[in-house]
Amino acid sequence: MKIKFIIPGKPQGKARPRVVRMKSGRSMSYTPDKTVAYEELVRQRFLAEAHGRRFADDAPIDIIITAFLGIPKSASKRKQMLMTSGALFPMKKPDLDNVMKIVCDALNGFAYRDDAQIVNAKICKRWSSDIPSVWVTIEGKESKSDGHT
Repeated sequence: MKIKFIIPGKPQGKARPRVVRMKSGRSMSYTPDKTVAYEELVRQRFLAEAHGRRFADDAPIDIIITAFLGIPKSASKRKQMLMTSGALFPMKKPDLDNVMKIVCDALNGFAYRDDAQIVNAKICKRWSSDIPSVWVTIEGKESKSDGHT
């Protein structure tokens, strides 16, 4: 089974949990709101394309993630041409590993049991003259269950 979906908007990396010290002296950690919202968007885009399907709990999974970053308006025409042709790469935030982490973590329990099932991954960043987005392709054996977690 193969499921492809697009996450619209500027690619985001998974932010580190924040730690705050309470008046009592105890510490509490939380996930930043921006990360929580983006993970929910990832899940919604997956669920819209999966139509109730998910990958088997014992299936090895392959994933391809391509993060398309918007070309800066300040880039010269020549530089824009090099960016869209693939001659120049986006060597800026978000980091590839954090983009992969936010996508894969968001899909835990929805697309697959756990992202530990991912055995092959390809991730890349490219410039795009279109709207920034993240394209995801997941491949593996389909679960024989009714699609519920």
